[in-house]
Amino acid sequence: MILFVFNLLLAVVWVAITGSASFLNLVFGFVLSALALAIVRESYGGALYLGRVRRILALLLLFLRELAKSAWAVAVTVMSPRMDVKPGIFAFPLTVDRDFEIALLANLITLTPGTLSVDVSDDRKTLYVHALDCSDPEAVKRDIAEGFERRILEAFR
Repeated sequence: MILFVFNLLLAVVWVAITGSASFLNLVFGFVLSALALAIVRESYGGALYLGRVRRILALLLLFLRELAKSAWAVAVTVMSPRMDVKPGIFAFPLTVDRDFEIALLANLITLTPGTLSVDVSDDRKTLYVHALDCSDPEAVKRDIAEGFERRILEAFR
């Protein structure tokens, strides 16, 4: 996060130095400073900053894809003459352990139609999730673990 702020600061400095406060110049300064940070950081053996940005974008794209799929599935379920759903709550064992990661996972689950994060256990090892169709909770757990949780671990570890 500090590198992102530093990158943004360098982009603003670029805009100030060039004297052109256009959006395109800000974007160019952002890309230019990201490349400069990548070069400097690599020479000191640090993690590549642009790799993290790519992994965060992959998480965002996964969320958008899951959002579209879930919205379609909920719309089809609601519009069908016989709503054949089995709502329920299941316990999802957490692999993520930091507060930020748990909150991000819970919010991604809640923002996806058909699922809702209900609670986190006191020991922060279990997330309770309500699903509109809980006929196969193991499949839903597997989808969450292999989707959102894996991408969160990749992006923020």
